[in-house]
Amino acid sequence: MITSPKVSVVVPAYNVRSYISEALVSLERQSYQEFEVLIVDDGSTDDTAELVKPFCRRDSRFQLLQKSNGGLSSARNYGIRHARASYIALLDADDVYKPNKLANHVAVLDREPEVGVVYSASQAIRDDGSPTIMRLSGKPVMSDPLLALLCKNFIGHGSNGVFRSCLVDEVGEFDEGLRSSEDIDFWLRIAATGRWRFYREPKVLCCYRVRPSGLSFNITQMQHSHEQVLKSAYERSPELVEKVLPTAYAYMYRYLARLSLTAGDAAKAVHLINQALAANSSIFYRDPRSLLTLVAVRLAPLAKLVIKRSLGSVEYRANN
Repeated sequence: MITSPKVSVVVPAYNVRSYISEALVSLERQSYQEFEVLIVDDGSTDDTAELVKPFCRRDSRFQLLQKSNGGLSSARNYGIRHARASYIALLDADDVYKPNKLANHVAVLDREPEVGVVYSASQAIRDDGSPTIMRLSGKPVMSDPLLALLCKNFIGHGSNGVFRSCLVDEVGEFDEGLRSSEDIDFWLRIAATGRWRFYREPKVLCCYRVRPSGLSFNITQMQHSHEQVLKSAYERSPELVEKVLPTAYAYMYRYLARLSLTAGDAAKAVHLINQALAANSSIFYRDPRSLLTLVAVRLAPLAKLVIKRSLGSVEYRANN
């Protein structure tokens, strides 16, 4: 075990037997080695813990912490409370770090004391680990990070940010009452202090696994949690947040409409895109991605009808 690690990597894990080894191997292969890994088994009912134990036996930097199930935020907080380092990295157990992830971000935090959070571009991967065409670019913050985060999560996902541990003392832990969007809530609280910069590394240093059965596809839950996040942000900084709140809601509904479409629920996608239009229709002519989502959602019911009729025609010809 390293006496004074520079980075504590917190890995929350719940029933991830298919992915946990790949995540931990990606940490073993880091070019930067002054770290500890805190794997928090959040009451798994599969053999996740048994798969972690060999890593702990061969490398004392890896520690298995076990607790009763409390959800993602609870597991992250449990790991953070056991962390000994100045910097904290989060890695969800189904995601993967590129070999230079920690080296790059530690160098930035060491060099630039005004930076509180470092993040990078990410590559989306499929369930089997193969890359998709989707890349989360992590666009640089050109304006106030608080206002930018309210509309779009430029960090991308919960495994991407590496931050100073002192920020937890400053803004509090992850909100255990949220079942989704808890990472956005945490970044928003850091941004609201006005004291810390968010630094973006344009290289792809992280892989984010897209799993249709994962938490991100519980759309109703996501909507409820994100609405709570926006409400909390408004209560903290009403005068600042008020002017972008309609746009923030529009982007939220647009994102959820896209997820609904991906999940095959065209009716819900239409409902959500209508809510986005009602909140702030201007995003659809200012943002090409928003316009593309609108067109895709509007065409989805028609495409479904055409396919249904085509299949019906095929069936008729087959039976006659």
